[in-house]
Parts: sequence; C-alpha cells; structure tokens
Amino acid sequence: MTAMPKPIVIVAHWQTTTKDLDTVLGLVAELAPRSIAEPGCLGYEVLQAVDDEPNRLVLIERYADRAALDAHLGSTHYQELVAGRIRPLLTGRQVTVLGAVDLPAP
Repeated sequence: MTAMPKPIVIVAHWQTTTKDLDTVLGLVAELAPRSIAEPGCLGYEVLQAVDDEPNRLVLIERYADRAALDAHLGSTHYQELVAGRIRPLLTGRQVTVLGAVDLPAP
C-alpha cells in the first residue's frame, strides 16, 4: 500500500518598514488569489500584528503535498511578486515548512 502524500504548511514571518507596508500588502493582495487558484493550494491566510508591530506579517499557506509547494515556488506569480518585488522590501523574513505528525493512538 502506498502512503498518501501529506499536506505541507508554510508559516512565513515577514517584517517590513512603515514606509513599505502598504506596498507589500498591495503585492500580497495580488499574490493571494493567484496562489489560491493553484490546483494544489489548500489555503492561504495573511495575518498582521495588531498591537505594537503592524509592520509584522505572518502568511500561513497550505499545500496538498511537496509537489504542490514546489509548483507554487516555481510559478510566474511567485517569482515576479515575492522573489522580485516583495523580498527586497522586507527587513526580516523567516519561513518554516511543516508537515503533519502521525501521533500514536492514546
């Protein structure tokens, strides 16, 4: 029996400047619907700190499997918007790739 591919979750912490925040949010507004339209994208959520650091964003992305994530990273919209236009505006970036853990039955 072949194991089913497990979903992949990306948690990306982005930091930008007050000056560039609106530009970054505008670019993410272009990116999100294109990412969600990808066949392997299961979810795409953008969060913003509400207290003392509004320039801090967290993106939570869900993909059907590693192949779907790789397709996203290689997509024209990712390369153009994230690699080409968003990353240069970030002052900090940390990305964590997570997979589901099979826990033993209690």
